[in-house]
Amino acid sequence: MSDQQEEQEMEAEAMAAIFEDFFEIVEGSTQPFVWKTTLWPEATSDEENHVGVSLQVTLPPAYPDEALPECEITILKGLTQDHAATLLEMAKEEAEANEGVPSIFAICERIREWLVENNQKGHDDVSMHAQMLRRDAEATRKEQEKEKLSTQFESQKAHEEMTEAERDELETNRKRADGTPVNPETFAAWRTAFDEEMRLIKEKEQAEVQDSKSKKQKAKLAVEKQEDENKAGRLTGFQQFSGKAFNLEALEAAAENAQADPDEEEADNAATEETENENDGAIQEELFDVDDEDLDDLDFDEDEDEDVDI
Repeated sequence: MSDQQEEQEMEAEAMAAIFEDFFEIVEGSTQPFVWKTTLWPEATSDEENHVGVSLQVTLPPAYPDEALPECEITILKGLTQDHAATLLEMAKEEAEANEGVPSIFAICERIREWLVENNQKGHDDVSMHAQMLRRDAEATRKEQEKEKLSTQFESQKAHEEMTEAERDELETNRKRADGTPVNPETFAAWRTAFDEEMRLIKEKEQAEVQDSKSKKQKAKLAVEKQEDENKAGRLTGFQQFSGKAFNLEALEAAAENAQADPDEEEADNAATEETENENDGAIQEELFDVDDEDLDDLDFDEDEDEDVDI
């Protein structure tokens, strides 16, 4: 068994698991293998499906490495052969876009998306009016698809022109919106980053405390130094009272007394002289203040007798 054949069988198992009863192996015993997949817009109810097709693919032996699948479209409901041609072209484009890898599922999904967009009644109406409406609708769809592609292109261009900082911010916002899945690896990475952040914060706080202590110590030393300088300039009690040092305040007081007002000095002299005069007067008055009784005691008769005898 070749590698391509083994890969085709594995793809058939995957298609059967996905589409279940809607997938059928038409030829699976010998190559080329032929598969058929029935496609509807909705898989829940036939009443909601107004259109439907079947896709039959024939896989060359070299598929998928060196060959593309051969596709056929069969209308099952609500569409015309023009639609079948459109869907066949889409199937070929999708096969070419996935060349080198299994592409049948991608082709089926591309066709089913078209069926979902066109799941409306009346697509099988072959009247001129219906065909005109379908052409208008198809033109509108193509225009919308073109605008969508243009918008995507402009967005891609703007993204490429963004600065690195803007791209980083955009990526950060996207990750923040998507969230981070929690598993042992992501938790360990978060815990490591968290511990590192806490360590840096603790070191910063310790540095701030140490810096504050250092500033307080410096301020204390400066105050002590200033106090020591102030004390060094002061005179001790022994120096002040032993006369070994100049008493500046005493000298200033003496100078102020020497420069006293002359009028005040004259007034003081006058007051002193008046006091002395009062004292002298009191002394003289005291000398002549003789009591009358003392005068009576004097013996003037004896004196007279003595005078007569003479």
